[in-house]
Amino acid sequence: MFVTELRFECFADTTITAAEKAINNFLEALRANGQVLGREFAVAFNEGEFKVRLLIPEKNSLSARNNSPWVKQALTMLTEAKLLAPRDKFIGQDINSEQSNVDTPSWQVLYTSYVHMCSPLRSGDNLLPIPLYQIPASFNGDHKRVIRWQTEWQACDELQMAAATKAEFAALEELTSHKSDLFRRGWDIRGRIEFITKIPTYYYLYRVGGESLQSEKDRACPRCGSKEWLLDEPLLDMFHFRCEPCRIVSNISWDHQ
Repeated sequence: MFVTELRFECFADTTITAAEKAINNFLEALRANGQVLGREFAVAFNEGEFKVRLLIPEKNSLSARNNSPWVKQALTMLTEAKLLAPRDKFIGQDINSEQSNVDTPSWQVLYTSYVHMCSPLRSGDNLLPIPLYQIPASFNGDHKRVIRWQTEWQACDELQMAAATKAEFAALEELTSHKSDLFRRGWDIRGRIEFITKIPTYYYLYRVGGESLQSEKDRACPRCGSKEWLLDEPLLDMFHFRCEPCRIVSNISWDHQ
C-alpha cells in the first residue's frame, strides 16, 4: 500500500463549512469504493488550501477510471463548493502494510481482523488483499456495504481481543456462529461477490475455544453438518477447514494450535 497527499485549492470565495462538507463527502465516497483505506482523515487548512494524507491500495487507486458514480458526483460537489479538482502528490510506499494482490485469483476469501486496514477481500492463492474497485460494484454502485460489514467485524474482533467486558461474549457469538447477523450479512456479501466476479468466494468463520485438538478435528461444518471439510494440510497455513458447498473456511481453534 502507498501514501499520497491530496490538495484542494479554492478558485473563488467559499466558506470553511462548504469546503469541509464537500471534501469529507469526496473522501467518504473514495472509502466506500475501496480507493482509500482507513476510517479517519485529518484534513488540514493552510495558506489557502486544504491537504489530506491518505493510505491507498495501489499507486493508481485514485485514477479516474476507478471512480464510482458517487465519487464522480462528489467531484461535482467540490466544484460547487468553489474547489478545484484535487491534485495528488505521491509520498511513497507504506512500510507497515501489505502489498495488494495483482494476479487474478483462483479463489477468494472474505477475511479481516481489527488490525487490518486493507480490503477484506483476499486472494485465496496468497492471502493478499484485492482492492475492491478492481471488481464490479457489489451493491448500488460501489462497495460501501462491504466496508460497513468489515467495520462491524473489526469492532467485534477488537471487543473479544480486549476481553475486558461482558460484551466480549456477544462479540464472539457474532464472529463464530453461523447463525449470527454478522455471518448472515457477510455470507450474503460473499455470494454477491462470487456472482459478479465468477470466482469461487469463501467466508472465513473465526474459531476459538473448544475442548481439545481432537474434538476440533472432529467438528463438522456448522452450516451443513458435513465432516468432509477437514483438510489434509491447512490452506495458507491458516485455514484447516473448507466446505465447498457452503463456501466456508475456518481454523482449528486458536486455543489448540
